[in-house]
This record gives sequence, C-alpha cells and structure tokens, in this order.
Amino acid sequence: MRRRLTHDRRVLLLALAAGAPGVVASVLLLRFGGYEAKLVWTVAGLVAGVWLAFAFSVQSDVIHPLRTLSNLLAALREEDYSFRARRTRGDDALSQAMAEVNALAATLREQRLGALEATALLRKVAEEIDVAVFTFDGEERLRLVNRAAERILARPSEQLLGRTAAELGLSGALHAPGPRVLELVFPGGMGRFEARHSTFRQGGLPHELLVLSDVSRALRDEERQAWQRLIRVIGHELNNSLAPIKSIAASLEGLLTKQPRPVDLDQDMRRGLSVIATRSESLSRFMEAYARLARLPPPTLAPVNVGALVKHAASLETRLAVLIQEGPNLEVQADADQIEQLLINLVRNAADAARETGGGVRASWRRLPGARQVEIRVEDDGPGLPSTTNLFVPFFTTKPGGSGIGLVFARQIAEAHGGVLALENRQPGPGCRAVLRLPA
Repeated sequence: MRRRLTHDRRVLLLALAAGAPGVVASVLLLRFGGYEAKLVWTVAGLVAGVWLAFAFSVQSDVIHPLRTLSNLLAALREEDYSFRARRTRGDDALSQAMAEVNALAATLREQRLGALEATALLRKVAEEIDVAVFTFDGEERLRLVNRAAERILARPSEQLLGRTAAELGLSGALHAPGPRVLELVFPGGMGRFEARHSTFRQGGLPHELLVLSDVSRALRDEERQAWQRLIRVIGHELNNSLAPIKSIAASLEGLLTKQPRPVDLDQDMRRGLSVIATRSESLSRFMEAYARLARLPPPTLAPVNVGALVKHAASLETRLAVLIQEGPNLEVQADADQIEQLLINLVRNAADAARETGGGVRASWRRLPGARQVEIRVEDDGPGLPSTTNLFVPFFTTKPGGSGIGLVFARQIAEAHGGVLALENRQPGPGCRAVLRLPA
C-alpha cells in the first residue's frame, strides 16, 4: 500500500491520521455530553473543517519546498544557473538545504563560465595557429578541423567533416609511428610535414588527434645554414693546405728556371716537396675524418654490460692507468662497437689532458635514481676546459694536429642511441668531466 501511494498522499494521510484521534474524541464527547444533535453536528463539522485545513496545510508546507528543490535541480541539470531559492535564512534544515543548493548553483555557474571561456580560448588558438589540427573518432571520421587544415586540404570544414582519414589522404600520417617528418601532397600544397598524433576521450569514446606542422621552410633554412657552415670549414681547410702548396710550387718552379742553378737546389727541392707532402697528407686526413663522420651507420642494438664495456675501453689506454670506480651490474640496449668507440674517444681526451698536469683519469658508471637512465662518467685531473661553447662544433679543435671530429662523432653516437653527451669542468677542479647518459 505504501509503495502504491505517492509521497504527497502519504504526507496528507499521515497529517489526517495525526489529527483523527482528537477529532473523533471531540465528537464523542459532544455526542454523549447531553448536547443537542444540531449543536453536535455543527461543532463536529467545524472541527472537521479545521482538521482538514491543517492537514492540507501540512501537506503544502512539506511538498512545496520539495517541489522548489526539484525545480532548482532540474534547472541545474539543464545548465540554467539563474534560478535561486528564496528561503535561505534561518538555522532550520530546510533553510540550510536551500542555501546549499544556491551555493551549488553559483559554483556550477562559475565553473561553466570558466569552461566556456577556456573552450573559446582553445578554439581561438586552434583557429589562429599556423598548424593543421584534425580530430578523428573511433571510425577514423573527421570530427574537428581548424583553418590551417582547411587551407592545406583546400576545402571548407563543411565538406571535410564526416569523411574518413583515408578519403582525405591522412591515413599515412595518422598511423605514422611517433613524431616524424613526412613528404605529403595535399590539394592545397605539398612539402615536408612533421606529423604528431595522440589519443584522447570525448564523451567516453576514444578519439585521435593529428597535428601537421609544415617544416619545409624551416628545414630548408637549416639545410642552407648547414651547407654554409660546411663550405666555410672545408674552404678554410682547403685554403690552409692549397695556399702553401701553391706558393711552394711557384718557388720551386722559379728555382728550376734560374740560371745558373743554385748550389743548394736539391736541398730546397726536398724541403719544398716535403712541405707539399705534409700539407697534402693533412688535407687527406681532413677529408677522411669528414667521410668517417658522414657515413656513421645506424646502431645495431643488443644487450651490453656497461661495466665490461667501460673496463675494456679503459684498458686500451696504455699511456697511463685509468682508475675504474666499480658500479652496479647494469645492462643497456646498445651497439657495443659504437659505444666502445665513443668511450675510447672520451678516455683518450681525458688522458691527453691529464698528462699535461701529471694527474689521473677515472671512469665510473651508475643508474640515475628516479630515472630510467644509466650514467657513465670519465673524469680527469687536467687543466679543464677554457670554454665549452665550441666543443661540439665540427672540425674545431684545441689540439695540435687534431681533426676536430672526435667529440662530434661521440655525440652523434650518443644521440643515435637516444642518449646525451655533455662535458663540464669539475667543481671543485681542476679537471674535466665527460658524462654519457643512455636509456636503461
């Protein structure tokens, strides 16, 4: 019976039941108290009317606030935050409930305004940036596109939304592994684009975000600057070698045509030819070093024991003993030959520096705490580095007869393994520290 009655009727019945005993008792007292029947029924009707009025008033006082709360919550559900309850003063439970609903409406209104402003800003940024932005649903159908994307596809968004990535020619970029530069052709243009994609959820469903950045101009500028730097370095080296060769050749030609011939002609000829041979050999070493740097193959990764690799590289240095500071037993995925060559370069440089001051060289390794990286250190007690600005500039060297590619070659190997190589002066010094970090 309770389940079949509505809440309104249950409140009314409970109010009627609360007053029913008093009304019945009043009628019985009047009936058996010797009063006339007319008076009894008149008083009984008056009592019953007052009883019903109070019962319905109780129902109204209980139900009306609940309906007010229901209307407020319905407005909040519809994202209409303009409604407010008026009965919020007092310490009774109903006033507190109304005050809390008003506070909830104010909070939701502020959050809604913040979300709308953030969404508007995001849309404005997406429209203004010169990067093509696409979002696809689980079926790879386009759901959002910005103006830059419309330009490269040469169509308005109304003609693009709902089409699949394959129909738009974006399937390859959408499934490309990781950030990479791709040669892409679109109706609105062609060139090299950096493709980045990630997943997100909207409405509980997975979506794909694809961002295409046109890097053609930036890459062309970088390539042009790289060629300019390379031509300057090669031109400088060629001039350093060819200028003395040309000068000495002209001097030797003059000696041969001079009559009578000088007494020390043979000695001058040998000296001049020796200088030409030395400069030619230097130029040959330079070109060989450059060719070596240019044809470094990609690493062949395999499990490598870090300690064994460091010890073997240190054992190849015969001019002084390299102190090995033992570390934990660690393995990395690396090309053993390339990493060993890198370490040999670092140890050789450290030994060269240490021999200038009569100091020593130390090699150590460890796993970085809190990071998935292995760190290998090579330290020396040499004079230190006067400047670290040009250390990794190709063909820059401070050593007499140096090629200037050792550190460049080492850093190229480190970056090919997803690692980093840095050189710094030890604090407190003197000396230098080479730090190689590789993924663990």
